Amino acid sequence: MRDPDPRPLAERIHALDPWFHNLDLDGIATAPAHFLGDYPRNKFGRFAALVPDDLRGKTVLDIGCNAGFYAFEMKRRGAARVVGIDADPRYLAQARLAADVLGVDVELRELSVYDVAELGERFDVVLFLGVLYHLRHPLLALDRLRAHVVGDLLLCQSMLRGSPALAAVPADRPFLDDERAFDEPGYPRLAFVEHAFAGDRTNWWIPNRAGVEAMLRSAGFAIEAGPVDEVYRCRCRQEVEPWSKP
Repeated sequence: MRDPDPRPLAERIHALDPWFHNLDLDGIATAPAHFLGDYPRNKFGRFAALVPDDLRGKTVLDIGCNAGFYAFEMKRRGAARVVGIDADPRYLAQARLAADVLGVDVELRELSVYDVAELGERFDVVLFLGVLYHLRHPLLALDRLRAHVVGDLLLCQSMLRGSPALAAVPADRPFLDDERAFDEPGYPRLAFVEHAFAGDRTNWWIPNRAGVEAMLRSAGFAIEAGPVDEVYRCRCRQEVEPWSKP
């Protein structure tokens, strides 16, 4: 059912400015001057092959759904049910308006990633795109995803900086081991952002490639493909560390 709001669509869109997702709503672009261009459509085009083409009969959870671009794309691929969650009510208001204009049936809830257990179900596909580095407790979030909502497939994206190298890290190191190993370009690390990055105070951590891959494995995920434009396709491992179990 269309929203009965009598205001012109352009006015309703601009009332929710600024938009981070550039959507085409009846010919009106929501973020035409986005610093990343036609975002996230252009980014999705670079990693879309990681997502199954046919999602008929599948359930999808989009964590940090923002204005809903990826949730809508999953419905276009035939997903039976799509749930989008975000902790920001303005983003959810944008997503509700966009879903109404586009005629897309998605469920939207205001919920933190740390509280996904409240959903009470596992999903066939979970999208965790552009969220990890905004979290004060990123590994806890991954643990919660593995324990409560990822039923099979996880698509995870994080901003990556530093070397793309992957060092051979042993399972253990003696306390008096050579400290130079920690300075190797491919050693897993996260850079902590105390103040702001790119003008955004919600950017808390910036991992290198080795760091995000180590975190995914530690949380109980097997990396199946990636990174493709910083996106990983992962599956749940059967065996997980004790601290990752429900």
